[in-house]
Amino acid sequence: MTYIFSAPGRTEISGNHTDHQHGCVLAGAVDLETVAEVTLNGTDMICVQSQGYAPVEISIKDLALREEEKNTTAALIRGVAANFAERGAKLQGFDAKVSSTVLPGSGLSSSAAFEVLIGTIINELFFDKTCTPVEIAQIGQWAENVYFGKPCGLMDQTASSVGGMVFIDFNDPSAPVVERLDFDFAAAGHALCIIDSGADHADLTDEYAAIPGELKQVCALFGKQVLRDIPEEEFFAKLPRIRGKVSDRAILRAVHFYQENTRVQRQAQALRENDFDTFLRLAGESGRSSWMYLQNITPAGAVEQQAVGVTLALCDTLLKGRGAYRVHGGGFAGTVQAFVPKDLLDGFKSGIEAVLGEGSCHVLSIRPEGGIRVK
Repeated sequence: MTYIFSAPGRTEISGNHTDHQHGCVLAGAVDLETVAEVTLNGTDMICVQSQGYAPVEISIKDLALREEEKNTTAALIRGVAANFAERGAKLQGFDAKVSSTVLPGSGLSSSAAFEVLIGTIINELFFDKTCTPVEIAQIGQWAENVYFGKPCGLMDQTASSVGGMVFIDFNDPSAPVVERLDFDFAAAGHALCIIDSGADHADLTDEYAAIPGELKQVCALFGKQVLRDIPEEEFFAKLPRIRGKVSDRAILRAVHFYQENTRVQRQAQALRENDFDTFLRLAGESGRSSWMYLQNITPAGAVEQQAVGVTLALCDTLLKGRGAYRVHGGGFAGTVQAFVPKDLLDGFKSGIEAVLGEGSCHVLSIRPEGGIRVK
C-alpha cells in the first residue's frame, strides 16, 4: 500500500525576529508543498529519495546523534525519528519518494516543511496520531536545533504543521498559544506576493547570529534570558545606564522587538475585526522597523550588493502608496513580502520581474491544511 503525505511551506506575515525572544508572530501555511509517497519496506531502514538529491538511509536501530551528520538531511530524519522513539512510537522502516514545490532558499522554509512531513508520516503510521500539530512542530524544531545544529525558533514548523493563518504567542515556548485566524486576503482585494531578491545567502551566518547574540547582551544587563521577560517600561527607564555597555545597534534591535511584538498583537486583532486597512498600515510599519531598527536589510558594510534594499525600493515605487511591503524572514538576503491590490498585480509582477528576473515574484495563497495524510 502507498500512502501520500503533504506538508506546506510557510510565510511570516508579521513578527520579524520576535520568536527567538519569546514574542508573538503571525504566520501562514502557503499553497506550495512538500509531498511524499510512502510504502512500508519491512526492514529497519528509513529510506528517503528526494527529487534532485542523493538517497538518504538511516537505521531505526541507531538513532543517536551523529556530529558528522550535522547540516544534512539525514540529521533531520534521524532527529525526528529519535524524538518520536523517545515518546514511545513503534517505528518501522519505510521508503519515501519526496518532491517539493517549496524551493530551498525561497524564504518559505523548505526545511520546516520537510521536518513536518517526516513527523506527520511517523505520527500517522507508527504513533496512532498521538502528537498534536504543535507537538509535531516542536519535534521538528528539536531535530533542527540538536541534530541538524541550527538554532532556529519554532515559528516555521508551527505554521507548516498547523496550517491556515495563525497567531502564535511564544511566551512559553514549551506550550505556545496558537490561534487560527480565518482571513482571506483575496476577499480583501489583495494578493500575497513573495519576491526573491536574488541575494546570495552565502557567508551570512554571522549576520543572522548577531541579532539574537546582541539581544542576549542586552538581556544580560537585566539578568534575563529574553526580552519578553523585561518589561518595555523598565528597558527604557534604564536605557541611560545601559547605553555604552552594549552597542547602539543592539539597543535599536531591542526597540524593534518591543514595537514589533506589540504590532503583531494589534495586527491579529485587526484581522479578527476584519479591519484590513489597519493590518496593512501596521505591515508597512513592520517593514520600516526592520530597516531602521532591526537592520536586517543589508549586511554590514555592503555597498555594491544591496539586493533586499533594491527589492523594497521597487515595491515602494510599484505600489504607489497602496498595499504594504516588508522584509520576509531572516533578512540580509532572500525574500520580500508584499500585499498587492489586485488591480495593480499584473503591473507589479511584471515590474518586479523586469528588474529581478522572470519567476522572481511568487503569487501565493494561504493553505488551510497543515501537515496531512492525503491518502
